[in-house]
Amino acid sequence: MAKPNQLHTGDHVALVSLSSGVMGENFAAHEYQRGQQRLRELGLIPVAMPNALKGIDYLDAHPEARAADLKTAFTDPNIAGIFCAIGGIDTYRLAPYLFDDPEFVAAVEAHPKLFTGFSDTTVDHLMLYRLGLTTYYGPNVINDLAELDTDLLPYTKCTLEHYLENTATTPITSSPVWYEEREDFSKAALDTPRISHPETRGYQVLRGHGSVTGRLLGGCIDSLNSLLTDTRYPDEPIIARKYGLIPSPEEWRGKILFLETSEEKPTPAAYHTMLQNLKHAGILGNVKAIITGKPQNEVYYDDYCRALLDVTQDLAVPLMTNFNFGHAYPRTALPYGLSAKLDFDAKKLTVTEPFFAGEVTR
Repeated sequence: MAKPNQLHTGDHVALVSLSSGVMGENFAAHEYQRGQQRLRELGLIPVAMPNALKGIDYLDAHPEARAADLKTAFTDPNIAGIFCAIGGIDTYRLAPYLFDDPEFVAAVEAHPKLFTGFSDTTVDHLMLYRLGLTTYYGPNVINDLAELDTDLLPYTKCTLEHYLENTATTPITSSPVWYEEREDFSKAALDTPRISHPETRGYQVLRGHGSVTGRLLGGCIDSLNSLLTDTRYPDEPIIARKYGLIPSPEEWRGKILFLETSEEKPTPAAYHTMLQNLKHAGILGNVKAIITGKPQNEVYYDDYCRALLDVTQDLAVPLMTNFNFGHAYPRTALPYGLSAKLDFDAKKLTVTEPFFAGEVTR
């Protein structure tokens, strides 16, 4: 895997809308402005790509415009990193415009750049993983940088600051606090705090002992499942197979699989079915361990744990849950393809190599 360089103060970073075009809507203008402000406070210079602010309807009708923005971000020598606006449901539609474009493929290989986002962005991560680039399942603009409170959520802020350093190893610690999703995202909600709760579970071991090492690979289970079988977009599994968006069973061998659920809060029955689909695809039976993210607002937490234990019972794969990645707040970043150690006795996860290329900074 090729690693990008860390970000540095003064770097220009691209803002891209690869799925939903919400960042360009008038009702989200205050969030877009706050996201820009927060990037500047981190010492970065945000640059919206040409189509990123054209809104929901335009970008829904023009996946080629979304793909063009990603290509621009990789080919522009002034851009050092790429921040996704938000998730959505149909970023798979970008695949033909990207994989069938030799200039885009060559640019990714020649100019590795930091790429961060989550949710439907899972599919973009898998596209770039297919091209050999390490990317980061982490914060995006609207959900994180545009936090309506007076400052970034402290744990998420540390995650973003880590994009500007390159340590030899990175402990992925449990946040002492978790936050509920907001119900009001209007301008009137600016500078209001989220409802917060002390973290009482920490990381929970469902099965396993000792330690496991492997390379990280995964994403939002809803998105992975849609690549395998999707009734809303019947062409999605076809495109996924054509471009190899889901790694083969052999490619999952030895990996630490990370999974989390979307803001749609799938029912326990739906979650069970999605796990079964991943099992039938040869994913669950090949990985060395599975870690899962805290569900948003902790909805169905215990039910999801039971489903995970049930589906993997015959596999005896080690399981640890309640990590701070995905749709629950706050948010860490997990690097695709990098080596990690999962300690079941100490309930710890550590990325055991530098996040980025170049010299280790501390």
